[in-house]
Amino acid sequence: MTSTRERQRAAARARLEKEMAERAAKARKRRQTTAIVSAAAALVLVVAGTVWLAVSLGGDDDNKSDTAAPAAGAAECAYTALPTEQRPPQIKDVGVPSNQQSAKGVQTMTLDTNLGPITAKVDRSLVPCTAGSFTHLAEKNFFDNTKCHRMVTEGIKVLQCGDPSATGNGWRPTDGQGGPSYRLPEENLPTDKRPPYPEGVIAMANSGQPGSTGSQFFIVYGDSPLDATYTVLGTVTGGLDIVKDVAKAGDDGAFAPQPGGGHPKKELIIKDLTMSNPQG
Repeated sequence: MTSTRERQRAAARARLEKEMAERAAKARKRRQTTAIVSAAAALVLVVAGTVWLAVSLGGDDDNKSDTAAPAAGAAECAYTALPTEQRPPQIKDVGVPSNQQSAKGVQTMTLDTNLGPITAKVDRSLVPCTAGSFTHLAEKNFFDNTKCHRMVTEGIKVLQCGDPSATGNGWRPTDGQGGPSYRLPEENLPTDKRPPYPEGVIAMANSGQPGSTGSQFFIVYGDSPLDATYTVLGTVTGGLDIVKDVAKAGDDGAFAPQPGGGHPKKELIIKDLTMSNPQG
């Protein structure tokens, strides 16, 4: 009997040891599986993070190259070149200015005329694109030896210049369209000023359509109630008496009855127009 009990106990111990061994093996297998899954998950996270970082950095670079923002103190200017087939004979092609223009500093515009110098102050913070256009045209000698071609003495008091062909008056699309081979949008419109164009202002003429500003400009020698649709370029600082003297001589009525005026009877010729480097 003793021998039988011992055998039974030994068999029981053997079964228990076997069960414990099997449980230990299963536990080891579970731990190995868990470790493998965890490692794989961590690898996936690392790869995903690397891809996200690369895409993010690459995306930033792409955005910077595609839509580069203007530098500090600069403005993005929408100069639009006229299609060749839409350029009348009066167009003078001197290229197109850089689209990025400084919006800092004050320039002095000087008109060296046959009757003496006329000077004006141009604040680039107010008209960066128009000032940039004028500077470009001046550097290309665009205005040299051009006549101020239109004088108005009734209703408004302006002397208009800036057309190399001296044929356009700038108020109507059907009139002469002398100017550069590009156009630019209006800026610094005096919508809150009364009168919008007081004596001493220099403003840009246009055809009456938005974005039709070119090179033609007018010097206001007396308060003028024009619609506030013309870019205010600057303010005369010297030589306004010259313009008033030209106005006293009258005009030939060539543009009457609307919008009025005509060629000045006393010629004012711009021998040279310069723009100083911005100051301040």
